[in-house]
Amino acid sequence: MTTIRRFCCNDLLRFASVNFDHLTETFNMSFYMTYLARWPDYFHVAEAPGNRVMGYRVNQFNRSVNGYCFTLVMGKVEGQGESWHGHVTAVTVAPEYRRQQLAKKLMNLLEDISDKIDKGYFVDLFVRASNTPAIKMYEKLGYVIYRRVLRYYSGEEDGLDMRKALSRDVEKKSIVPLKRPITPDELEYD
Repeated sequence: MTTIRRFCCNDLLRFASVNFDHLTETFNMSFYMTYLARWPDYFHVAEAPGNRVMGYRVNQFNRSVNGYCFTLVMGKVEGQGESWHGHVTAVTVAPEYRRQQLAKKLMNLLEDISDKIDKGYFVDLFVRASNTPAIKMYEKLGYVIYRRVLRYYSGEEDGLDMRKALSRDVEKKSIVPLKRPITPDELEYD
């Protein structure tokens, strides 16, 4: 049986030396520590029996390390006024645990926190424009492409800003797509 729990500091040491795939943005340890300290409610991990970490929501860690398989979700809350929202910084599921709806469970958890606790208007995330499987998964979860961000990833590949309206956005204003692409310097938040 899978257990979903809050991410803790010790988990950082369980994936620190992972080699990431080509779709993964990598961050330094202080980045993760900042998220864990500032937004602990937005940082969860899924564990298999025997405390094997199957996934998390941050970006896309998807390798086994020292017998641990990561499934994780990592995010934060940001914005002001009607732009107050939950942001998915990363979601990943180890390859051997995919197709078990773990990403969906972790995303639902982050969405519930954004909606019910922080009273956000929407949840957003960024995904590589070339990552068709992830885009399709997010669309199945109710996300829409809000806008294209030119050269978002390392100044080379475009990113898609995908959004899902929450209960506070009754008129769904937050998900009306923009008509033109933007550049990273036009983004409201980092």
